Amino acid sequence: MAGFWASIHSRGNAMLAYRFLTEDDTSAFCHKVTEALAKGWSLQGPPVYGFDTSRGVMRCGQAVVKEVDDDYSPDLKLGSL
Repeated sequence: MAGFWASIHSRGNAMLAYRFLTEDDTSAFCHKVTEALAKGWSLQGPPVYGFDTSRGVMRCGQAVVKEVDDDYSPDLKLGSL
């Protein structure tokens, strides 16, 4: 998925999944974060903004986390959690 960075951290019997959502500074970014919140993800820190000089647009980013009972695998599709 473009604009998507993720990693996983173990935490006792549960796993804390981490995603970093990015998008151009449009309503699409807000929808992406809202969808994650609706699926049980929680905000982790404030949003960040930066200017993409190659495309001439502002970009947004937001970290989200979710505690899940799944086992870690590098093939895990975090958006499906």
